[in-house]
Amino acid sequence: QLQASGGGLVQAGGSLRLSCAASGHTSSSLTFGWFRQAPGKERDFVAAISWSGTSTYYGDSVKGRFTISRDNTKNTVYLQMNSLKPEDTAVYFCAAAKSVRITSLAKEYDYWGQGTQVTVSS
Repeated sequence: QLQASGGGLVQAGGSLRLSCAASGHTSSSLTFGWFRQAPGKERDFVAAISWSGTSTYYGDSVKGRFTISRDNTKNTVYLQMNSLKPEDTAVYFCAAAKSVRITSLAKEYDYWGQGTQVTVSS
């Protein structure tokens, strides 16, 4: 089970940190990802991290601004979002995949959290 939190309203240029708390003793062996979905749009890949935390992958629109990390001792994955833009406004979802291969494809993720709203005002 995944529980995302940390969303909110922020001005353009500001920062937010999202958290995804995972339950289950196997969470440390899972690949984790963040996706986002704006109203009327498809769900887009944001970032992913390997089970060890040594490999990360980012969508082009967030490279250099967002950082994904994980703390396996706390069963938590984070998404630090800096230099936020109005176009980052969306519901953000965390997801976990049993695959050890890091992936940006939503269909390859097995577990999904409920989403947290991020709104960036201009």
